[in-house]
Amino acid sequence: MKRTIIIASSALVLVLTAGCSLENNHNEEALHTPEYENPVFEPVLADPSVIFSESMGYYYAYGTEDNWGDGMGNRVVPVVRSTDLVNWEYVGEAFNEKPDWKSDGDLWAPDIAYFQDRYYLYYSQSVWGDPNPAIGVAVADTPEGPFEDKGKLFDSDEIGVPNSIDPQLVIDDGVPYLFWGSWYGIWGIELTEDGLDYTGEKFQIAGTDFEAPYIIERDNYYYFFGSKGSCCEGQWSEYRVAVGRSEQLEGPYLDKDGNDLLTSSGSLILEGGEHFAGPGHNAVITDEAGDDWMIYHGIDRDNPWIGSGTTRRPLMIDKLAWQDGWPVIEDGLPGEGTQTGPATANTNEE
Repeated sequence: MKRTIIIASSALVLVLTAGCSLENNHNEEALHTPEYENPVFEPVLADPSVIFSESMGYYYAYGTEDNWGDGMGNRVVPVVRSTDLVNWEYVGEAFNEKPDWKSDGDLWAPDIAYFQDRYYLYYSQSVWGDPNPAIGVAVADTPEGPFEDKGKLFDSDEIGVPNSIDPQLVIDDGVPYLFWGSWYGIWGIELTEDGLDYTGEKFQIAGTDFEAPYIIERDNYYYFFGSKGSCCEGQWSEYRVAVGRSEQLEGPYLDKDGNDLLTSSGSLILEGGEHFAGPGHNAVITDEAGDDWMIYHGIDRDNPWIGSGTTRRPLMIDKLAWQDGWPVIEDGLPGEGTQTGPATANTNEE
């Protein structure tokens, strides 16, 4: 796996120390490829963000604030961990105290990244129908936190983009950028060196069909994944994922037919199937055999609700293959039945 990783994002592919390859570390030990079935974590881990911490020996996933229906109230950015990406355990919440710089709103769509030797957590703060949602940032020395809140990065009014939620940090040639957006275009902006403020002018990379941007770099292209449709209508959800690619981080991003995502709906890669509805808000992570995996939430059509009115969105994972320079999911549907999981060292397996 001797490739340069320049994306620091909600699914930072791997956290590597200089001059050290995980492939080299694990050449002498057999990789673990467990069997699994979707979903891999229940009841809820919506809008997942994923990272591998080499120092801790675990993968960590972070989710949107949700009530799990167990009488414990809301989990404010729930954190789960795994040694193999398919068997997860609940760790706790990212914050000891919920950030209060905004008078109302839950913490949605967290984005985790390892940046400048610390863990950065970008998050949205919003309520349904919020006229002025915002994006904040917090930092921690370990992936389990607790995260120290650094406050607001910007709100929708300040940045001039309605419904400014769903952040993702991308590092390009050492320069940090934030991408974000939900139904009012997908936008990017350069951040200051410390990642705690923005600088320069915002730019648009995709149109109003999308939310939940996620960008990776592969083979001289930047690949954009965006979610479309409604996330939270239970078994009737039509959430899905489409892609485009660009030779430059700032675009233009084109679909498979060469159409600009500013006006195109992108090329569909994942949609609901017979068992699972509404797959989306994805991240991508690379296992220790070099294979890519899409991490996302979906909805079990037979168990779609928590209480009344809250969509149950458990954590899902499927292998991401590449064909003719484009990412594909088998059959374009969430995987059902028993599957072979990612290759990992499973260093903390008991």
